[in-house]
Amino acid sequence: VRAVENQFNNKTVFQKTSAGILPVDIIKKDNDYEIIMTQGKIEVSPPLQQTYQKRLLNAFGILKEDIRTDCPIAISSTGHSKVMIGIKELSTLNSLSPNLYELSKISQEIKCNGYYIFTLHNKETLQVHGRMFAPAIGINEDPVTGNANGPLGAYLVHYNFVKHNNSSLKFKAKQGEAINRSGIIEVEVKIEDNEPKEVKILGNAVVIFKSELVLENK
Repeated sequence: VRAVENQFNNKTVFQKTSAGILPVDIIKKDNDYEIIMTQGKIEVSPPLQQTYQKRLLNAFGILKEDIRTDCPIAISSTGHSKVMIGIKELSTLNSLSPNLYELSKISQEIKCNGYYIFTLHNKETLQVHGRMFAPAIGINEDPVTGNANGPLGAYLVHYNFVKHNNSSLKFKAKQGEAINRSGIIEVEVKIEDNEPKEVKILGNAVVIFKSELVLENK
């Protein structure tokens, strides 16, 4: 919005967010803008306790056999934390109908504001589909989430799930399909010593509507 309203050329702005003040690169491209945000501090936890893992699977209605055994259920953060849960089938992902009340309770206990359920296909090009739920902060489901897919990139590198050149990992994630608000976000992870050091998210936003506020002095 800032780029469109101010007719920016290529530049970097700094945006105050609840995760801190973050640099945002604006790149003018084909009469539109590509937006690149560098996310905050990276933290990836050990796997959650089994008690919480079982409660989460029950809350999501996910069977044990639906889970990818090579994806630990763990918290990842780049300023906002998400529990990462990898499952096998896209059909299972799109049919989820979670217990939002129970998820809110668990969030308060584990100090994590949301959950990212994802599928991974083709390790070479890394096709990702996901859904993000954060009822504890008033978001029952978010259609496309930078602060879920960014932490996912850090998580995949930390847990050595994907092949990379120890320099960077790039992939695209598709989200919002189950609620008919589909979108794609690109993720780039800078890697040093086989650990994630910096996460950027890239994408194009769409202007859906414009409005005008009229303020009256009384």
